[in-house]
Amino acid sequence: MRSKPGVGQAYRVGVFVAGLLCIVLGFALAVLPGPLTIPPVLLGLWIWSTEFRFAERFFDSFKSKAREAWAHAKRHPASSTAITVGGLAAAGVAMWAVSHYELVSKGKDTIGL
Repeated sequence: MRSKPGVGQAYRVGVFVAGLLCIVLGFALAVLPGPLTIPPVLLGLWIWSTEFRFAERFFDSFKSKAREAWAHAKRHPASSTAITVGGLAAAGVAMWAVSHYELVSKGKDTIGL
């Protein structure tokens, strides 16, 4: 694919745009109500790491931190479970509060949307 003129550059642009869309989606999910903000960002970094060296170095640091976190969770299963369950419960309460008190519509009314 890279031997044809322009195709390699178009591929790099496509990889950049696909990664950027995932990262933007992750940041948008951080602002919008709902879970799962980090996986799209990591997916975007992974996509970029296939083509760009800076993203590969950045993604490698995330992989090493993930391995350390997994090893810690295996060494301390009770505390890791408690923290995970507590975080999920807090996310559930936050989602309930947003829907019960209609915070999204109140926010839209406040800013005039």
